[in-house]
Amino acid sequence: MTDMTRTATTTTDTGTPVLDASGVTMRFGGLTAVRDVDLTVNAGEIVGLIGPNGAGKTTFFNCLTGLYVPTEGKVSYKGTVLPPKPHLVTQAGIARTFQNIRLFANMTVLENVLVGRHTRTKEGLWSALLRLPGYKKAENASRARCMEILEFIGLQDKADHLARNLPYGDQRKLEIARALASDPGLLLLDEPTAGMNPQETRVTEELIFAIRDQGIAVLVIEHDMRFIFNLCDRVTVLVQGEKLVEGTAEVVQGDERVVAAYLGTPFEGAPGADEVAEVEAAEAEAGTSTTKTTTTEEEDTR
Repeated sequence: MTDMTRTATTTTDTGTPVLDASGVTMRFGGLTAVRDVDLTVNAGEIVGLIGPNGAGKTTFFNCLTGLYVPTEGKVSYKGTVLPPKPHLVTQAGIARTFQNIRLFANMTVLENVLVGRHTRTKEGLWSALLRLPGYKKAENASRARCMEILEFIGLQDKADHLARNLPYGDQRKLEIARALASDPGLLLLDEPTAGMNPQETRVTEELIFAIRDQGIAVLVIEHDMRFIFNLCDRVTVLVQGEKLVEGTAEVVQGDERVVAAYLGTPFEGAPGADEVAEVEAAEAEAGTSTTKTTTTEEEDTR
């Protein structure tokens, strides 16, 4: 893994808020999946978001990245309220990966990363259609930048391979590379080690530390507690869509309510099984709708 020179949205002031989510609430009809959640991610930080299944973690991520329009609350990036549109959120400086891998299977590794670069390409339609000198220059610059990212991520030797032919761990890395291609100041990772063996998990941990060292703040959802507590400066726990506790790994691990939530032991104010099932069903239904929309959009770009 090599150093990666950042060119667009580098964050330099450690401790300065990058993301500020205030009072975020998301309702599906009469069901509240996320309720009044506040979360701040500072420059130079890796923050973890954990919670049992149905806690609303991915729904909250979708509110941060414009896939969902929050019912209440606001999301700000570097002091500017974000519009609830994914491409504008990416353009502002926030990139993400998904729990389920969403690569262009029949495109090469390099082509997948180039897709993530389009928000930083300024050439217009006519320049592309007429293959003007400005377009060619921009295209060459994009390819050079994407190859730099692939070298940083460790996939430069597989740039011409089809994405579908990569091993599972490399596909996960490719998703991260595609997100990095937009030169984000904040990277959101949704279960980046899901399905990985211990060796692949360690490699991912080292990669995230290297990304942070490049000046990119990171917010990560993960079910692997050892991974999350080794990785994160702070950890936020969601239960039934509400923030239960936030703090260092030591603070969170020592909180009896967190232990009870993961063991399924009721605590005061804890949701019942029926409520948890309703939230999981609503998240799954919303996720299916989002996937269908995204798939249609991807097919339209091929």
